[in-house]
Amino acid sequence: MKYEVTIGIPVYKSAPYIRRALMSALNQTYPSIEFLVVDDCGEDGSVAIIREIADAHPRGKDIRIISNAQNMGVAASRNVIIEEAQGVFLYFMDSDDTIADNTIELLMGGIHQYDAEIAFGSYERIELSGERHLWQYPSLQLFGEDLLACFAYRKYGGIQASACNFLVKTSILRDHDCRFIDTDYWEDMAFTFNLVTYISKAVLLPDITYSYYCRENSLSNYQERTVISKDEIMRNVKTVDYLKHTSSLYINKVYYPDRCHIIAMTDFYIVSNILKRGKNIHPQFTAREIRAMMSHTASFSQICHFRNGFMKNLAMYFMSKLPAQLCVGTIWCLAKAKKLI
Repeated sequence: MKYEVTIGIPVYKSAPYIRRALMSALNQTYPSIEFLVVDDCGEDGSVAIIREIADAHPRGKDIRIISNAQNMGVAASRNVIIEEAQGVFLYFMDSDDTIADNTIELLMGGIHQYDAEIAFGSYERIELSGERHLWQYPSLQLFGEDLLACFAYRKYGGIQASACNFLVKTSILRDHDCRFIDTDYWEDMAFTFNLVTYISKAVLLPDITYSYYCRENSLSNYQERTVISKDEIMRNVKTVDYLKHTSSLYINKVYYPDRCHIIAMTDFYIVSNILKRGKNIHPQFTAREIRAMMSHTASFSQICHFRNGFMKNLAMYFMSKLPAQLCVGTIWCLAKAKKLI
C-alpha cells in the first residue's frame, strides 16, 4: 500500500461545505495520508473547489479524485473508496463535516500502541442553532473474538451508527467483502452494525475527533422538517429489514440476543417517530403497517433458548403479535413514558 492512511470523502452537491471539510483533512498532523475524493456528479462546482485547493496546497499531490460515470449515491461512492484506497487503514468522513487536526494521529497512535484493527474516536454534534452535544466513548481496548460486537450490541446506541470517525484496516473490509448496501438511507448504520462482527482487536478513544454538522432539510434530520415522505421512512425500514435478514449468520454467537434486541429497539424508535410526527408524514401509515415494522428478528423458539436478554426480547416479540391497534397503542404509551412523544 502506498500510504498508511486513506481519508475517503464522497462528494455530492457540497460546494458550500467542501472547502471547510477538505482543509480540515489536509491539516492533519499525521504525515502519510491519501485524500481520496469520489465525485458523485453533483455538478455544483464542488470538484472545481477541490482542484483549486489541490493546486495550491502543499499536500495537493496526495489528493486523488475519482469521478463516477453518473450519480450513484453515497453508498456506491463509499464502495468505490474501499476498492480504490491505497492506505493500509481507511477513514471515512462526510463532505460537510470537519475533523480535528490530530484526528488521524490520535487514532493511529491507538492502533500502533495496541496493534489494533480498528480505532474509534468520539464526536460532537453541532445543531442548526449552534448548540453542541458530545458523544464520547470510554477509554477502552477490546481484544478477543466477538468482544467489540458484544460491546456494540450491549445497549441501543452502544456504538456510533455513522461510518465516519473510525480508522479500520482496509484489508478487513476487502477480505470480508464488507460493503455498503444499495440505499441512501442508513447505509452507514447497516455497514457499521455488521463490521463490528469481523473485528477482534479494537480501541475506543474519548477524544473528540469529529464534528458532525446538522443541516437544514437533511435526510437524517426529521425534527427540522415539516414534510416527510412515507417512502423515505420505508427506506429506513428496508435497511433494518436487511439487518434482520443478515442476523441469521450470527444465531450461534453469544451476542445474538443483544443484536436482536437492538434491532427491535430500532424498530421501536422508528415507530415512535412515526407516531410523533404523523401529521408531517405523507401519506400516513396504517396501524397494520406499523405492526409489520415491529416483526422480531428471532423466532419464539429461538428466544426461549436465549441465555441472556430473554425477557426484553420476549416482550418485544409479543408486542409485535398484538392486534394492530393494540400494538400501536402500546408503543404510544411506552414512547410517552420514555418522553419520545
